[in-house]
Amino acid sequence: MPNKQTLPYGTWPSRITPELTGDLREISELSWSGDGRLLWVERCSNHSSLMAWDPGQGDIKGLAGDFNVGGGIMYGGGSYTVCRDQVVFIDKRSSQLYLISGINSAPLPLGSSPHPKSSPSISPFGTNLVYIESDGKNDSIKITDYTQAREHLTFDSRFDFYNYLRWHPHGNQLTWVSWDHPHLPWDSSHLHLGNLNCSSPEKLQLDQDLIISGGEDISILQPEFSPDGSSLVYISDQNGWWQLYIYDLKTGLNRQLTEKPAEHGLPPWVQDQRSFAFSSQGNKIYFLRNQEGFCSLWSYGLKTHVESRIELDENYTWLEGLVVSPRDDHIALVASGADLPPRLITAEPDGKTRIIRDSTSPEIARGQFSLPKPITWTGKDGEDIHGLFYQPNNPDYQGTGKAPLLIIIHSGPTRQKYAEFQPRTQYFTSRGYAVLEANYRGSTGYGRDYWQALKGQWGILEVDDVYQAAMALSGKGLVDKKRIALLGSSSGGLTVFQTLVKYPGVFRSGISLYGIVNHLTLLKNPPKFERYYSEWLIGPYPECAQLYKERSPVFFAENLEDPVIIFQGGRDPIVPQDQAEQIVNALEENQIVYEYHLYTDEGHSFKKAENVSDFYQKVDAFLIKHMINN
Repeated sequence: MPNKQTLPYGTWPSRITPELTGDLREISELSWSGDGRLLWVERCSNHSSLMAWDPGQGDIKGLAGDFNVGGGIMYGGGSYTVCRDQVVFIDKRSSQLYLISGINSAPLPLGSSPHPKSSPSISPFGTNLVYIESDGKNDSIKITDYTQAREHLTFDSRFDFYNYLRWHPHGNQLTWVSWDHPHLPWDSSHLHLGNLNCSSPEKLQLDQDLIISGGEDISILQPEFSPDGSSLVYISDQNGWWQLYIYDLKTGLNRQLTEKPAEHGLPPWVQDQRSFAFSSQGNKIYFLRNQEGFCSLWSYGLKTHVESRIELDENYTWLEGLVVSPRDDHIALVASGADLPPRLITAEPDGKTRIIRDSTSPEIARGQFSLPKPITWTGKDGEDIHGLFYQPNNPDYQGTGKAPLLIIIHSGPTRQKYAEFQPRTQYFTSRGYAVLEANYRGSTGYGRDYWQALKGQWGILEVDDVYQAAMALSGKGLVDKKRIALLGSSSGGLTVFQTLVKYPGVFRSGISLYGIVNHLTLLKNPPKFERYYSEWLIGPYPECAQLYKERSPVFFAENLEDPVIIFQGGRDPIVPQDQAEQIVNALEENQIVYEYHLYTDEGHSFKKAENVSDFYQKVDAFLIKHMINN
């Protein structure tokens, strides 16, 4: 291999282009049909298609034509259901339900309301369909006989939110998860088991409802009936971590299955996430385990009570969307690594894998990518803080001295950065930046106590954790202390501004994507899902109105010294355009160097490939100007 050329950090030419980062297929929502096909939702730019792979024929084709497939509740998910050869999906544009009956049939409308929907589910061996509907104020579970032009009836509407609708194999019971304001689903939720009264097709209704698990300070995820209908497996964090539990439907006894202090589920920002599944015979459970942001595949024997790791034949460091074929133990997953873009794979119990669909066409050598290392630093109060650290990496170039650092702050704020393929991170590491993906306190993935530490401390604790990260990495000589920048989206954008306000002159610059800057105006019209999120993160309003102001960086712009670049979507319903314009006005008034870029056709997060590409090019030029050449 030829010697590397020496160029300043941050200026290395890279094969990881803006076009690559903006042109990945996003594969999600996997499921197996009763006729043996594998289905999934595939998004390219701002359009989502329903795809199917036939193992016998080996071909992949779209099922829903030009329809933009997608659930419309929370942040998406729950876009379709499949039972035998019947598929029901949601059209994102109209919020209508459509039925595909048979392999080659055209979608037919099911005549539902115009309200947003998610998580349709067809009863096994029956004709009933349930789904979740929201009019923005009230959520409910709806039920109908989808084979007839019947009324869509309300099955349950007692709770503010619903998720994870599942049918018993006999079709006479349903399980689901509910929660109420002011809670979020990773805070407090309930697991229900309901009986269906089928005495009349015109009066399908809930006959009896038993709450199996959950409650105050307990989060429940993904209930699944066993294939024989004797038990119900679900995820609960009642012992401090999301663990697998099993409920015996005959005896009513609950038993914990997994014990490892690790996460076996993900916070449900979207509908119907899956991280475990029964084997085809029902004697095993295949599940995913998240430790320090790295994910692995495991099996648990329900008779042997032994768990075993399945070593895959490829070095995947992140897995999600696990489903198992009801015909055999073909496991389907979306798999990626820091140096492997996401792909749809199947895996055998012995670890042998098969690639079904790649997320990208261009081949980029794995040596182009940087590999993450779990890193821990100490907070101001002596507690351990976690993240993933990436060294600059490019097979053709090297720098001299210490590398500049970009700290990437996730949105959420109770989310987590994983060791999955991160095109944003790799874009910068391949150009000569070190990157820290900060999982400050408040992040999920490290147990309930870790994320609950942010309660009442948003705008303070994560700010100090990010500052301490910069001090720790520069103190260890890993990065250039004088060249550290911050990048964050949504709540991460808030952390960027709050950190620059509290520690002016410490960081070279800040990058905000649809960042929150004023809690007081954001409270005026919050989305239903997060209506009371700020009260948990800051305090009750209006009693704590002063705290809301103190933690809104727009009111303290005079403390800013460092250049910032701001990106905003003109159609963002979560963080409206007004938030960006408020901080722009404050920056103008205080004569702070800034750039502002508005994508009028984008919402919350940027979907269109041309806009994603433009974002990277503008950030690249901004950092060269203010961090590398300055």
